[in-house]
Formats: sequence, structure tokens, C-alpha cells
Amino acid sequence: MHRFANPNRFMQISGALLPWTAASTVLLVAAGLYLGLFRAPPDYQQGESVRIMYVHVPTSWMAMFCYTFLAGSAAVGLIWKHPLADLSAKAAAPIGACFTLLALATGSLWGKPMWGTWWEWDARLTSVLVLFFLYLGYIALVNAFDDPTRGVRAGSILALVGFVNVPIIKFSVDWWNTLHQPASVFRMDGPTIHTSMLIPLLLMGVGFTTYFFWVWMLRVRTEIVAGKIRAHRRRQVQRAPVDFAGDGRAVSTEG
Repeated sequence: MHRFANPNRFMQISGALLPWTAASTVLLVAAGLYLGLFRAPPDYQQGESVRIMYVHVPTSWMAMFCYTFLAGSAAVGLIWKHPLADLSAKAAAPIGACFTLLALATGSLWGKPMWGTWWEWDARLTSVLVLFFLYLGYIALVNAFDDPTRGVRAGSILALVGFVNVPIIKFSVDWWNTLHQPASVFRMDGPTIHTSMLIPLLLMGVGFTTYFFWVWMLRVRTEIVAGKIRAHRRRQVQRAPVDFAGDGRAVSTEG
């Protein structure tokens, strides 16, 4: 694993994967949207409004996946001190926050015609809102300290503590009486949703996953380059006390 934590090796591997993840994202999301919006049948109860599902459900999956990825990266950074683990967590947080916000927004749009209200304080909705605040808290903590190491450490601890919210989101429908229906895709006895709806739903889920890794790699690469620039500037500052006289002789500017 330490071999892949090398920034130069990551730049090589990610550079080769970026075109593939970008192309996969475009193809999968385009196919999922086409099948979900134009080919899948309307629901016998919800009618055409069920088509919001093809964005809402995958973004909800990604909200939990991204936080799990964030917490895993934070744990690796705290325990094994991998050079890229902290950068990985930092890069994943804004992507996960965007997915969570999109899940909340599309859920609100779907809830209005189905439940008659834009928002209801049931277990799942509330726990997803808490997840969004955890993302924001992590981002704020990482950037709240002058010493980046302290900020990353504080954010990593918050990420690990907040991970307890992920299983709460997942099992909230089973543990409490909520407005959401039980799981219909990932079940021990198999999906209960019709294939014509399941295929575009899975295409969107996989497409959003490749999108995450595409943008995540771009963000990590940006962090690596920014780190190299900061290191170069520090070296310049360390050499700053030495100046040169008019005849070319090195002269110390101290005292």
C-alpha cells in the first residue's frame, strides 16, 4: 500500500485513469438518464414523479459512500500516516457534501407530491441532514487552523466519530417508523423493483461512482501540485536571508 501512497506514483496512475473515468461517467449517466426519463414506465402509484428517483436514490447512495470513503481515508491518515491519505479525505469531502445536498434537494422535490410537504423531521431525513452538517464541519475544521497538520487531525477525528451516522441512515427505516419505504434494491432476497426501473437506477449509481473517482483524482492531483508549490516557496523563503553585494559577493542580511 505504501507504494501507492507515493505522490509521483499516484500522479502516474491517476493520469492514466482520468480519461477512462471521465468517459465512463458521461456514458453511464447519459444512458441512465435516457432510460430513466424516457424508457422506464411510470409508477402505478406515483406516476411520472417517480422519475426523480433516478437522481435522488443514487445521490443518497453516494452521500453515504463518500462519507465512508472519507472516514476510511481519515483512519488511514491517523493510524498509518500515509502521505496521500489526508489529501484523499480532504478531496472527498466537498464531493460528498454536494451529493448530500443534491439528495436533500431532490428528496424535497419528490416528497412534496408524495407526502404533501417539502420536509418532514423523520429519522432518515434528519440523519441525512446531520450527514450534510458533518461534511461541512469537516471542511471547516480542516481549514480552521494555521497549522495544516492540526486541522487535518481535528477533521479526521470528527470524520471517524461522525461515521456512526452512516449505519443510522441505512437502517433508520427498519429501526423507526419513517415515511421512506424499506430497501428495494440491496436486499438479502434480491431486488423487489422491476428490471425496467432497476437498470437505469444502477446505471446512474455506477455513473455517479465513476464521477466521484474522476473528480476525486483531479482534486488530489491539485492538492499534490499545490503542496509542491508551497514547498518550493518555503525553500525560497529559507534562502531569502542571503543577499548579494554589488560585486557579486554573498552577504548575510542578518544582524
